[in-house]
Amino acid sequence: MLFYGYEAQIIDGTWMTVKLSLLSLLLAIVFGLLGALCKLSPQPLLRRLAQGYSTLIRSVPDLVLMLLLFYSLQIALNQLTDALALAQIDIDPFSAGVVTIGFIYGAYFTETFRAAFLAVPRGQLEAAAAYGMGRLLTFRRVLFPQMMRFALPGLGNNWQVLIKASALVSIIGLADIVKVTQDAGRSTMALFEFSFLAAFIYLAITTVSSLLLHRLERRYNLGVKEGRL
Repeated sequence: MLFYGYEAQIIDGTWMTVKLSLLSLLLAIVFGLLGALCKLSPQPLLRRLAQGYSTLIRSVPDLVLMLLLFYSLQIALNQLTDALALAQIDIDPFSAGVVTIGFIYGAYFTETFRAAFLAVPRGQLEAAAAYGMGRLLTFRRVLFPQMMRFALPGLGNNWQVLIKASALVSIIGLADIVKVTQDAGRSTMALFEFSFLAAFIYLAITTVSSLLLHRLERRYNLGVKEGRL
């Protein structure tokens, strides 16, 4: 057989990687938007908290953060349940992976969104205020659509890196494509072939992502004239 009977596990591992990456992306966007808005807030405390979040997370390796957030939280939770004489609560690896990766890349998205917000001409916001739009309506109809035009290139780059970073979940026991192919390779003595397969699957995911991101960029750039040299 082509994949030594591991076809079903490979499909499941690929779906696990895609699902984990997409959910982590959504969470990272939420963290990134909140972080950017806090950085641009007139409140000094919010600005300091957002600055500390983005600086700390971007300074620590992803692998270290994954280990700290998963194992350290599990140990702390075990100590708490023991102290309260409660049944042990195990952290779900999939949920932990989504939250950890989303939290990590939210720090990178914070800087992307902050720069994109600042790139929107202030006159657009003043015009919205002159029309009587409130803050929420201005954000939804004026600020967010224009901000996305500036943010999409950076979001696309971060998304490509996030997909590769999803491989970190293999160290906490989640059966993503890396863990599945490594286990299959060791079992069949065909580690090189299965590692090549994992690389090909990641390449396919990133290629499809690039095409979709290109279409999104074209959509958000409708009506915008490109500069010519």
